[in-house]
Amino acid sequence: MLYRPIVLDKEVKFSKKKFIVSKTDIKGRIIFVNKNFCDVSGYTAAELIGVEQSALSHPDMPRAIFYMIWKSLYSGEEISVVTKNLAKSGRYYWLITDILIERDSNGELKRFSSFNRIAPEHVSRVIEELYREMKLVEKRDGLEDSLQFLETFLEQRGVSYNEFLEDLVKPKGVLNILIHNFKKVLS
Repeated sequence: MLYRPIVLDKEVKFSKKKFIVSKTDIKGRIIFVNKNFCDVSGYTAAELIGVEQSALSHPDMPRAIFYMIWKSLYSGEEISVVTKNLAKSGRYYWLITDILIERDSNGELKRFSSFNRIAPEHVSRVIEELYREMKLVEKRDGLEDSLQFLETFLEQRGVSYNEFLEDLVKPKGVLNILIHNFKKVLS
C-alpha cells in the first residue's frame, strides 16, 4: 500500500526526452518500473512493485477513463490515454500513456506494458477541462453518466477517444506541422 500524499497544486516538471516505463500484471499490479518512473514519481522501485498502478492516479482522474482503459485491454485492444498522476511529494504530472498487451504462448493476456511521456501543456489543458466535466458528472450522476458524457463529447466531434487524442497530440503551429510532415517523409 502506498502512502497517499496531500495533494498539492504544483506540477512536476521533467524532460520531454524522459520516457517512463512500467509493467503490470493483468490485475494492474506493478511488476516493473524504470528509473525515470522512480525519478518523476518520487517513489523507489521497492515501494512501487506489487502496488496497483491506480494508486498513483491523481484524484482529478475520472473513474470512467479507467473503466475505458480496462474495457479496451480486456477486449484485447491496446490503448493510448492521457493520465494525471500524483507524485509522492503531492505534486502532479500529466502523461500520454501507450498501453501495450503482452500475451503468453497460448495467446492469453500475460501483462501490460505502459510507455509514458510528458503531455505537452496544450494537451493537458484540453484534457483537464474534459476530465473536470466528466468528474462533475460522475460525482453527481455516477460512472455510467460520466461514460455517456465522454461518448457524447466524442460523437459531437465525430471521433473515437484514440482519434481525439491523436489529433490533440499532433504538433500545432505551421512550423511544427512542417517539421512533423518532413519527419514523416524521411521515415
